[in-house]
Amino acid sequence: MVSSDQRRRQLARKKFERQQQRREEARRRARRRNAVIAAVLAVVVAAGGAAYLSVGLADGGSRDDASQRTDPAAEPTESGSAAPEPKMAIDSEATYLMSLDTSQGDIAFTMDAAKTPRTVNSFKYLADKGFFDGTTCHRLTTEVIFVLQCGDPEGDGRGGPGYTIPDENLTALGKPAADGKVTYPAGTVAMANTGRPNSGGSQFFLVYQDSKLPPSYTPFGTIDEAGLSVVKAVGAAGVAGGAGDGAPVKSVSVKSASVKKATAGEG
Repeated sequence: MVSSDQRRRQLARKKFERQQQRREEARRRARRRNAVIAAVLAVVVAAGGAAYLSVGLADGGSRDDASQRTDPAAEPTESGSAAPEPKMAIDSEATYLMSLDTSQGDIAFTMDAAKTPRTVNSFKYLADKGFFDGTTCHRLTTEVIFVLQCGDPEGDGRGGPGYTIPDENLTALGKPAADGKVTYPAGTVAMANTGRPNSGGSQFFLVYQDSKLPPSYTPFGTIDEAGLSVVKAVGAAGVAGGAGDGAPVKSVSVKSASVKKATAGEG
């Protein structure tokens, strides 16, 4: 015969077990919910939902410490970002050469300041400050579009210089097709952004194979032949884990970056 104390203990144990089951079920529901949220966010990024390129060529722009990346004498940006855009300090009629010394080889590209003066000015400013030194090209895409994305001081796709620059040269690649896209030819260097107009920062992407994209990303540079071979080799090695979008198998770290005015015969 079960005593009243034993019965109370049995009931208490069953109650505890039911509570544990409910807690475990709640945890399972939370995990499922978080997985769904993560999947949705991945789709949002992948489909351009803060609408980055259809594969999320994002530039977080304002996450970086603006006080470490901007010049007190710089002029305010028209976009209303938290930190000022660097004051114009380049020859707006010249061609500039940006050189990246990377772990996979040298990548150089020319920039036409006449077509994208504020983009070129920003890149020279950042390179002169050593902003890109020690950063990684954190993202590679090998499906639908074919680009290597670089320029993020955080290395996770969310970093930037603390200011934004306006879009430029958006009509350079011709009239969009019926699907609203234009072809960014292999060798193009273009700005990443947050999906909003005039939201570029420091992140940029190197196109290693013709890619169709909305004409929303400032095309501001052309990679030289040797540099394009380097980027193509990174693309051919693929994405870590076999995905079509993520960190490249061949890790690309930028040892140093420099921008100089091109001389005769350069660019």
